[in-house]
Amino acid sequence: MSSTRTETIDTPAGAARITWHPAAAGKARLVLALGHGAGGGIEARDLQALAAALPALGVTVALAEQPWRVAGKKVAAAPKVLDAGWTALWPAFAEPGLPVVAGGRSAGARVACRTAAELGAAGVLALAFPLHPPGRPEKSRAEELLGAGRPALVVQGGRDAFGRPEEFPARGARGASYELVEAEGGDHGFAVPKRTGPTQEEALAVITGAVAGWLGRLPV
Repeated sequence: MSSTRTETIDTPAGAARITWHPAAAGKARLVLALGHGAGGGIEARDLQALAAALPALGVTVALAEQPWRVAGKKVAAAPKVLDAGWTALWPAFAEPGLPVVAGGRSAGARVACRTAAELGAAGVLALAFPLHPPGRPEKSRAEELLGAGRPALVVQGGRDAFGRPEEFPARGARGASYELVEAEGGDHGFAVPKRTGPTQEEALAVITGAVAGWLGRLPV
């Protein structure tokens, strides 16, 4: 596998940054573009685990940092600004000439869902999708996921305060066609309790294995 590289790209919201984790030359079959959440950056454990595991399987992983994060701000930009920043990065994701799967964790998953159809994404990967604010299930964001218009995989921690797996609409409900995988014991950051259940390494292996399997089934 080639070494990582980073590039800075101007967007309407300011400078954004992509860290590329390329598949081996001649082996890449698709690009998985991943955005971060509102409370952190591309150092998130799930994003890093995917960037480490997938290039060996022919998947180039592009970790995207939104302009607000690159600028060192503590508060995420408004949804429309996030969507504009992501859209401006899309030509770079597509530049290798491969199908691009849009994805991200938390707020980044929402961005991917909202823009997938317009940008022509081959699929959507939603990690820790924030189905609702903690303690506010009536404030559902399910329509963003259901309206993605692309094959989708949701990977959700079993203890996620932003939406546990059993809270998501059943497959077939309101046209829901996504797949959902539970990371047992995981919270919104996929951290697991130290004394019970799977280890942190095992939890991350569930995530990378599920994503790798789903990407392998995509009709690209």
